[in-house]
Amino acid sequence: MAPPLAAPRFHAAALPLRLRLRTRPQKLPCWRRAARPNDEDYYLIDAPESIGDGFSFSGGKYTDGPSKSDEWFAQGRMVKAHPVYGNKGKAKDPIFGLTMGAESQSSNDVFRWFCVEAGSSSNPPVLFIHGFPSQAYSYRNVLPVVSDNYHAIAFDWLGFGFSDKPQPDYGFDYTLDEYTSSLESLINAVAPDKLSIVVQGYFAPIVVKYANEHQDKLNHLILVNPPITDKHAKLPSTLACFSNFLLGEIFSQDPLRASDKALTSSGPYMMKEEDAMVYRRPYLVSGSSGFALNAISRAMKKDLKVYIESMRNILSSDSWKTKTTAGHHVQEDRGEELGKLVKRILR
Repeated sequence: MAPPLAAPRFHAAALPLRLRLRTRPQKLPCWRRAARPNDEDYYLIDAPESIGDGFSFSGGKYTDGPSKSDEWFAQGRMVKAHPVYGNKGKAKDPIFGLTMGAESQSSNDVFRWFCVEAGSSSNPPVLFIHGFPSQAYSYRNVLPVVSDNYHAIAFDWLGFGFSDKPQPDYGFDYTLDEYTSSLESLINAVAPDKLSIVVQGYFAPIVVKYANEHQDKLNHLILVNPPITDKHAKLPSTLACFSNFLLGEIFSQDPLRASDKALTSSGPYMMKEEDAMVYRRPYLVSGSSGFALNAISRAMKKDLKVYIESMRNILSSDSWKTKTTAGHHVQEDRGEELGKLVKRILR
Protein backbone atom coordinates (compact mmCIF):
# COMPACT_ATOMS: atom_id res chain seq x y z
CA MET A 1 0.00 0.00 0.00
CA ALA A 2 1.36 3.39 -0.95
CA PRO A 3 2.20 5.78 1.92
CA PRO A 4 0.11 8.90 2.54
CA LEU A 5 0.86 11.72 0.13
CA ALA A 6 2.71 14.80 1.26
CA ALA A 7 1.02 18.14 0.72
CA PRO A 8 1.59 19.24 -2.90
CA ARG A 9 3.98 22.13 -3.42
CA PHE A 10 5.29 24.18 -6.31
CA HIS A 11 8.62 22.99 -7.68
CA ALA A 12 10.43 26.18 -8.68
CA ALA A 13 12.68 24.51 -11.22
CA ALA A 14 9.70 23.17 -13.15
CA LEU A 15 7.57 26.31 -13.37
CA PRO A 16 5.96 27.50 -15.52
CA LEU A 17 5.90 24.28 -17.53
CA ARG A 18 4.23 22.11 -14.95
CA LEU A 19 3.55 21.41 -11.31
CA ARG A 20 5.05 18.32 -9.75
CA LEU A 21 3.87 16.13 -6.94
CA ARG A 22 6.28 13.67 -5.35
CA THR A 23 5.68 11.06 -2.72
CA ARG A 24 9.31 9.85 -2.55
CA PRO A 25 12.55 10.38 -4.49
CA GLN A 26 12.81 8.38 -7.68
CA LYS A 27 16.20 7.63 -9.22
CA LEU A 28 15.02 6.31 -12.55
CA PRO A 29 11.77 6.84 -14.46
CA CYS A 30 9.48 3.87 -14.02
CA TRP A 31 6.97 2.85 -16.66
CA ARG A 32 4.35 0.26 -15.91
CA ARG A 33 1.39 -0.07 -18.24
CA ALA A 34 -1.76 -2.04 -17.68
CA ALA A 35 -3.29 -3.34 -20.91
CA ARG A 36 -6.89 -2.48 -21.53
CA PRO A 37 -9.22 -5.49 -21.39
CA ASN A 38 -9.52 -5.51 -25.17
CA ASP A 39 -5.79 -4.88 -25.67
CA GLU A 40 -6.48 -2.03 -28.12
CA ASP A 41 -3.87 0.09 -26.41
CA TYR A 42 -2.46 0.79 -22.97
CA TYR A 43 -3.38 2.89 -19.99
CA LEU A 44 -0.63 4.67 -18.07
CA ILE A 45 -0.46 3.70 -14.40
CA ASP A 46 3.05 4.70 -13.27
CA ALA A 47 4.50 7.72 -15.04
CA PRO A 48 8.05 9.07 -15.25
CA GLU A 49 8.42 12.60 -13.98
CA SER A 50 8.14 14.24 -17.39
CA ILE A 51 5.56 12.88 -19.82
CA GLY A 52 4.66 16.23 -21.36
CA ASP A 53 1.18 16.73 -19.97
CA GLY A 54 1.75 20.44 -19.66
CA PHE A 55 0.39 22.19 -16.58
CA SER A 56 -0.22 19.19 -14.36
CA PHE A 57 1.03 16.92 -11.65
CA SER A 58 2.23 14.54 -14.35
CA GLY A 59 4.74 12.09 -12.98
CA GLY A 60 3.29 11.80 -9.48
CA LYS A 61 4.44 8.45 -8.10
CA TYR A 62 1.44 6.18 -7.95
CA THR A 63 2.57 2.82 -6.55
CA ASP A 64 5.43 0.33 -6.75
CA GLY A 65 3.32 -2.79 -7.08
CA PRO A 66 -0.15 -4.15 -7.77
CA SER A 67 -2.90 -1.98 -6.37
CA LYS A 68 -6.64 -1.87 -5.94
CA SER A 69 -6.76 0.42 -8.97
CA ASP A 70 -5.16 -2.31 -11.10
CA GLU A 71 -7.59 -4.89 -9.73
CA TRP A 72 -10.59 -2.66 -10.39
CA PHE A 73 -9.46 -1.87 -13.93
CA ALA A 74 -9.01 -5.58 -14.67
CA GLN A 75 -12.68 -6.18 -13.80
CA GLY A 76 -13.98 -3.77 -16.41
CA ARG A 77 -14.09 -3.10 -20.11
CA MET A 78 -14.08 -0.08 -22.37
CA VAL A 79 -17.37 0.73 -24.09
CA LYS A 80 -17.52 3.12 -27.05
CA ALA A 81 -20.45 5.52 -26.94
CA HIS A 82 -21.23 9.12 -27.97
CA PRO A 83 -19.52 10.71 -30.97
CA VAL A 84 -16.71 13.23 -30.65
CA TYR A 85 -17.85 16.59 -32.02
CA GLY A 86 -16.11 19.79 -32.98
CA ASN A 87 -12.38 20.46 -32.78
CA LYS A 88 -10.39 17.26 -33.08
CA GLY A 89 -6.97 18.90 -32.97
CA LYS A 90 -4.40 18.35 -30.27
CA ALA A 91 -5.75 19.53 -26.91
CA LYS A 92 -3.73 22.16 -25.06
CA ASP A 93 -3.84 23.10 -21.40
CA PRO A 94 -5.90 26.21 -20.58
CA ILE A 95 -3.08 27.95 -18.71
CA PHE A 96 0.05 27.99 -20.88
CA GLY A 97 -1.34 26.54 -24.12
CA LEU A 98 1.02 23.57 -24.08
CA THR A 99 0.04 20.43 -25.98
CA MET A 100 -1.06 17.80 -23.47
CA GLY A 101 -0.33 14.10 -23.31
CA ALA A 102 -2.24 11.22 -24.87
CA GLU A 103 -4.63 10.74 -21.95
CA SER A 104 -5.78 14.36 -22.36
CA GLN A 105 -6.74 13.89 -26.00
CA SER A 106 -10.15 12.91 -27.32
CA SER A 107 -10.80 9.63 -29.05
CA ASN A 108 -10.75 9.81 -32.82
CA ASP A 109 -14.48 9.31 -33.32
CA VAL A 110 -16.36 7.83 -30.35
CA PHE A 111 -15.62 8.30 -26.65
CA ARG A 112 -14.48 5.38 -24.49
CA TRP A 113 -16.25 4.72 -21.18
CA PHE A 114 -14.95 2.41 -18.46
CA CYS A 115 -17.67 -0.01 -17.32
CA VAL A 116 -17.71 -2.76 -14.70
CA GLU A 117 -20.44 -5.39 -14.87
CA ALA A 118 -21.57 -8.09 -12.45
CA GLY A 119 -24.25 -10.75 -12.80
CA SER A 120 -25.72 -12.51 -15.79
CA SER A 121 -26.59 -10.38 -18.81
CA SER A 122 -29.87 -12.31 -18.96
CA ASN A 123 -30.97 -10.70 -15.67
CA PRO A 124 -32.78 -7.33 -15.56
CA PRO A 125 -30.16 -4.56 -15.93
CA VAL A 126 -29.49 -1.99 -13.20
CA LEU A 127 -27.22 0.95 -14.01
CA PHE A 128 -25.27 2.48 -11.11
CA ILE A 129 -24.18 6.08 -11.72
CA HIS A 130 -21.55 7.70 -9.51
CA GLY A 131 -21.66 11.23 -8.16
CA PHE A 132 -19.54 14.33 -8.65
CA PRO A 133 -16.63 14.00 -8.16
CA SER A 134 -16.20 10.25 -7.82
CA GLN A 135 -15.84 7.04 -9.82
CA ALA A 136 -17.69 3.81 -10.48
CA TYR A 137 -15.34 2.39 -7.82
CA SER A 138 -17.70 3.81 -5.20
CA TYR A 139 -20.13 0.98 -6.06
CA ARG A 140 -17.53 -1.80 -5.64
CA ASN A 141 -19.32 -3.18 -2.56
CA VAL A 142 -22.79 -2.76 -4.06
CA LEU A 143 -22.36 -4.68 -7.31
CA PRO A 144 -21.68 -8.14 -5.76
CA VAL A 145 -24.77 -7.89 -3.57
CA VAL A 146 -27.08 -6.99 -6.45
CA SER A 147 -25.54 -9.28 -9.06
CA ASP A 148 -27.29 -12.48 -7.96
CA ASN A 149 -30.64 -11.21 -9.24
CA TYR A 150 -29.67 -8.39 -11.62
CA HIS A 151 -27.18 -7.47 -14.31
CA ALA A 152 -25.40 -4.67 -12.42
CA ILE A 153 -23.45 -2.10 -14.43
CA ALA A 154 -21.36 0.79 -13.12
CA PHE A 155 -19.42 3.25 -15.27
CA ASP A 156 -17.08 6.24 -15.04
CA TRP A 157 -18.48 9.48 -16.46
CA LEU A 158 -16.43 11.16 -19.16
CA GLY A 159 -13.72 13.11 -17.35
CA PHE A 160 -13.55 10.67 -14.41
CA GLY A 161 -11.78 7.44 -13.49
CA PHE A 162 -10.66 5.37 -16.47
CA SER A 163 -13.05 6.88 -19.03
CA ASP A 164 -11.90 9.36 -21.67
CA LYS A 165 -11.00 12.81 -20.37
CA PRO A 166 -11.28 15.17 -23.34
CA GLN A 167 -10.26 18.74 -22.73
CA PRO A 168 -12.90 21.50 -23.07
CA ASP A 169 -13.17 22.78 -26.67
CA TYR A 170 -11.69 19.51 -27.95
CA GLY A 171 -14.69 17.25 -28.42
CA PHE A 172 -16.57 17.67 -25.11
CA ASP A 173 -17.23 20.80 -23.04
CA TYR A 174 -18.72 19.14 -19.93
CA THR A 175 -22.00 21.04 -20.05
CA LEU A 176 -24.98 19.46 -18.34
CA ASP A 177 -26.76 19.15 -21.69
CA GLU A 178 -23.79 17.27 -23.13
CA TYR A 179 -23.74 14.91 -20.17
CA THR A 180 -27.45 14.21 -20.70
CA SER A 181 -27.02 13.36 -24.38
CA SER A 182 -23.87 11.32 -23.70
CA LEU A 183 -25.74 9.33 -21.04
CA GLU A 184 -28.35 8.41 -23.62
CA SER A 185 -25.60 7.14 -25.93
CA LEU A 186 -24.04 5.02 -23.20
CA ILE A 187 -27.35 3.51 -22.06
CA ASN A 188 -28.16 2.57 -25.64
CA ALA A 189 -24.80 0.77 -25.77
CA VAL A 190 -24.93 -1.15 -22.47
CA ALA A 191 -28.66 -1.56 -21.77
CA PRO A 192 -30.74 -1.18 -24.94
CA ASP A 193 -33.84 -2.67 -23.28
CA LYS A 194 -35.69 -1.57 -20.13
CA LEU A 195 -33.53 -0.95 -17.07
CA SER A 196 -33.46 0.52 -13.58
CA ILE A 197 -31.09 3.33 -12.61
CA VAL A 198 -29.39 4.22 -9.34
CA VAL A 199 -27.69 7.64 -9.29
CA GLN A 200 -25.89 9.49 -6.52
CA GLY A 201 -25.39 13.20 -5.89
CA TYR A 202 -25.09 16.10 -8.28
CA PHE A 203 -25.51 14.01 -11.43
CA ALA A 204 -29.07 13.15 -10.34
CA PRO A 205 -30.70 16.13 -12.15
CA ILE A 206 -29.01 15.04 -15.38
CA VAL A 207 -30.32 11.50 -14.99
CA VAL A 208 -33.84 12.71 -14.15
CA LYS A 209 -33.87 14.82 -17.32
CA TYR A 210 -32.85 11.77 -19.35
CA ALA A 211 -35.42 9.61 -17.54
CA ASN A 212 -38.22 12.07 -18.19
CA GLU A 213 -37.60 11.77 -21.93
CA HIS A 214 -37.30 7.96 -21.80
CA GLN A 215 -39.82 6.82 -19.19
CA ASP A 216 -40.71 3.86 -21.37
CA LYS A 217 -37.18 2.50 -20.82
CA LEU A 218 -37.19 2.73 -17.01
CA ASN A 219 -38.48 0.22 -14.49
CA HIS A 220 -37.32 2.15 -11.42
CA LEU A 221 -35.25 5.22 -10.58
CA ILE A 222 -33.36 5.41 -7.26
CA LEU A 223 -31.89 8.80 -6.28
CA VAL A 224 -29.16 8.62 -3.65
CA ASN A 225 -28.55 11.94 -1.87
CA PRO A 226 -29.90 14.05 -4.79
CA PRO A 227 -29.83 17.88 -4.77
CA ILE A 228 -33.48 18.82 -4.39
CA THR A 229 -33.75 22.34 -2.95
CA ASP A 230 -32.46 25.69 -4.20
CA LYS A 231 -29.91 25.50 -1.39
CA HIS A 232 -28.35 22.51 -3.15
CA ALA A 233 -27.91 24.58 -6.32
CA LYS A 234 -24.92 26.25 -4.69
CA LEU A 235 -22.00 23.86 -4.71
CA PRO A 236 -20.29 23.30 -1.35
CA SER A 237 -16.95 25.05 -0.92
CA THR A 238 -15.04 21.80 -1.44
CA LEU A 239 -16.43 21.68 -5.01
CA ALA A 240 -17.05 25.35 -5.75
CA CYS A 241 -13.33 26.11 -5.41
CA PHE A 242 -12.65 24.28 -8.67
CA SER A 243 -14.78 26.76 -10.64
CA ASN A 244 -12.81 29.84 -9.54
CA PHE A 245 -10.98 31.75 -12.22
CA LEU A 246 -7.34 30.60 -12.43
CA LEU A 247 -7.34 29.22 -8.87
CA GLY A 248 -9.79 26.58 -10.04
CA GLU A 249 -7.27 25.24 -12.55
CA ILE A 250 -4.62 25.12 -9.82
CA PHE A 251 -6.84 23.53 -7.18
CA SER A 252 -8.11 20.89 -9.60
CA GLN A 253 -4.52 19.73 -10.17
CA ASP A 254 -4.15 18.89 -6.47
CA PRO A 255 -5.02 15.18 -5.96
CA LEU A 256 -5.64 15.64 -2.25
CA ARG A 257 -8.05 18.52 -2.78
CA ALA A 258 -9.71 17.03 -5.88
CA SER A 259 -10.34 13.57 -4.44
CA ASP A 260 -9.78 13.17 -0.70
CA LYS A 261 -11.19 16.47 0.53
CA ALA A 262 -14.18 16.44 -1.80
CA LEU A 263 -15.11 12.82 -1.03
CA THR A 264 -14.50 12.68 2.71
CA SER A 265 -16.24 15.98 3.45
CA SER A 266 -19.63 14.43 2.65
CA GLY A 267 -19.82 12.30 5.77
CA PRO A 268 -18.10 11.07 8.93
CA TYR A 269 -16.81 7.80 7.51
CA MET A 270 -13.08 7.07 7.32
CA MET A 271 -11.84 5.96 3.90
CA LYS A 272 -9.07 3.40 3.80
CA GLU A 273 -5.79 4.64 2.34
CA GLU A 274 -5.77 1.92 -0.33
CA ASP A 275 -9.22 3.05 -1.48
CA ALA A 276 -8.27 6.72 -1.38
CA MET A 277 -5.36 5.94 -3.71
CA VAL A 278 -7.82 4.66 -6.32
CA TYR A 279 -9.65 7.99 -6.30
CA ARG A 280 -6.37 9.94 -6.43
CA ARG A 281 -4.88 7.96 -9.29
CA PRO A 282 -6.43 9.95 -12.18
CA TYR A 283 -5.11 13.21 -10.73
CA LEU A 284 -1.65 11.75 -10.11
CA VAL A 285 -0.89 10.47 -13.59
CA SER A 286 -2.20 13.31 -15.73
CA GLY A 287 -3.55 16.84 -15.70
CA SER A 288 -6.54 15.84 -17.82
CA SER A 289 -8.70 14.78 -14.87
CA GLY A 290 -8.13 18.07 -13.10
CA PHE A 291 -9.05 20.21 -16.08
CA ALA A 292 -12.17 18.08 -16.62
CA LEU A 293 -13.09 18.62 -12.97
CA ASN A 294 -12.59 22.35 -13.44
CA ALA A 295 -14.83 22.38 -16.51
CA ILE A 296 -17.72 20.42 -14.98
CA SER A 297 -17.52 22.56 -11.81
CA ARG A 298 -18.01 25.68 -13.91
CA ALA A 299 -20.89 24.07 -15.77
CA MET A 300 -22.50 23.06 -12.48
CA LYS A 301 -22.10 26.57 -11.10
CA LYS A 302 -23.77 28.00 -14.20
CA ASP A 303 -26.64 25.57 -14.89
CA LEU A 304 -27.22 23.43 -11.80
CA LYS A 305 -30.02 25.60 -10.39
CA VAL A 306 -32.02 25.32 -13.62
CA TYR A 307 -31.51 21.54 -13.66
CA ILE A 308 -32.60 21.19 -10.03
CA GLU A 309 -35.75 23.23 -10.67
CA SER A 310 -36.46 21.07 -13.70
CA MET A 311 -35.92 17.90 -11.66
CA ARG A 312 -38.39 19.04 -9.00
CA ASN A 313 -40.97 19.89 -11.65
CA ILE A 314 -40.51 16.55 -13.37
CA LEU A 315 -40.79 14.48 -10.19
CA SER A 316 -43.92 16.33 -9.06
CA SER A 317 -45.59 16.30 -12.45
CA ASP A 318 -48.64 14.14 -13.17
CA SER A 319 -46.89 12.94 -16.30
CA TRP A 320 -44.09 11.35 -14.23
CA LYS A 321 -44.99 7.67 -14.00
CA THR A 322 -41.63 6.05 -13.19
CA LYS A 323 -41.37 4.48 -9.73
CA THR A 324 -38.88 6.65 -7.85
CA THR A 325 -37.11 6.33 -4.51
CA ALA A 326 -34.75 8.83 -2.86
CA GLY A 327 -32.20 8.24 -0.11
CA HIS A 328 -28.87 9.37 1.36
CA HIS A 329 -25.23 8.97 0.24
CA VAL A 330 -24.23 5.54 1.54
CA GLN A 331 -22.48 3.50 -1.14
CA GLU A 332 -18.95 4.30 -0.01
CA ASP A 333 -19.26 3.55 3.71
CA ARG A 334 -22.29 1.21 3.67
CA GLY A 335 -22.10 -0.44 0.26
CA GLU A 336 -23.46 -3.86 1.19
CA GLU A 337 -26.40 -2.34 3.03
CA LEU A 338 -27.22 -0.15 0.04
CA GLY A 339 -27.03 -3.17 -2.26
CA LYS A 340 -29.55 -5.03 -0.12
CA LEU A 341 -31.80 -1.98 0.01
CA VAL A 342 -31.69 -1.58 -3.78
CA LYS A 343 -32.71 -5.22 -4.23
CA ARG A 344 -35.66 -4.78 -1.90
CA ILE A 345 -36.80 -1.65 -3.73
CA LEU A 346 -36.52 -3.22 -7.17
CA ARG A 347 -38.52 -6.25 -6.10
